[in-house]
Amino acid sequence: MYEAKPLNYDYNFLEPIISSRTLTIHYNNHYLNYLNKLNKLLKENNYNFRYSKEELFNHIDEFPLNVRDDILFNLGGVVNHELYFSSLGKNEINGKLEQKIKEKYGSFDNFKEEFIKKANQLVGSGYTFLVMDKNGDLNIMNMSNQESPYIYGMIPILALDLWEHAYYLDYQSNRSLYIKNFFQIIDFEQVNNLYEKNL
Repeated sequence: MYEAKPLNYDYNFLEPIISSRTLTIHYNNHYLNYLNKLNKLLKENNYNFRYSKEELFNHIDEFPLNVRDDILFNLGGVVNHELYFSSLGKNEINGKLEQKIKEKYGSFDNFKEEFIKKANQLVGSGYTFLVMDKNGDLNIMNMSNQESPYIYGMIPILALDLWEHAYYLDYQSNRSLYIKNFFQIIDFEQVNNLYEKNL
């Protein structure tokens, strides 16, 4: 079975940007529900958990066609949430990622503006990701529902959850403020580590 990935911080660590109540519900109800459903589906299909969760996207054809959508949806729900939670913290941009962002977008402020603009364009539920391709180039992309950039050969290194459960208790319909405030609680040390690990 795949094990739950614990948070790196207390439930109140992200306040006032994200409340303890929101984070507690998000982690314990939504994330763990995806994980439990995924493990149940995989066990029902005699899967021996030989791949990492990220690798499993590329081996979905090993499962019967009629269960692939359910597996992918719940797998995305697990992997996307884990990246989102690990993206949160309070560390400033640094390392090779900072250099790459300045090279790609001209400045960190330009990158921030582009990311916020892209996130505000997402219709419905989903995520905004900062991804890298096999050459280490960066892109910002929106994905609907629980789709994952891994399906398209991209490696996500930063995730903003734009499902309503991620922000509605704190922001109600003001999703744009949640998106803007996200940049106050990003753990760029973690994001940089992911970037450098996958170069």
